[in-house]
Amino acid sequence: MDGMTSENDINISPELKRPLVIRSLRRSNVRKKIAEYLFEIRPSYSYTSEIAYNVKTTPTNVIGAIRGMGNRYKEEESLLSLDIVEEKNSKKNIRLYGLTSFGKEVVESFNR
Repeated sequence: MDGMTSENDINISPELKRPLVIRSLRRSNVRKKIAEYLFEIRPSYSYTSEIAYNVKTTPTNVIGAIRGMGNRYKEEESLLSLDIVEEKNSKKNIRLYGLTSFGKEVVESFNR
């Protein structure tokens, strides 16, 4: 994608998105572990290398799962695109990631 939002992505309700989210988390153990880690530390946020350390993967895999990266981590199935994770910039342009309220609901329902 070129960064533009397609017509299909505009205002999709969480209930319609939920099956895609569950499928995305089942297909990627890294995505699932990241969501679970952010669930554990909420309402705090974390940065890429700290997330990678805690879910025992590489920072590159964390970035791919959160933002999308090539064919391995499709952008439309990324944690940001699915509204599971939100990004905020802190001082010195460090990106921090935290779970959204929708992400919290998804992780809670996934672990029942």
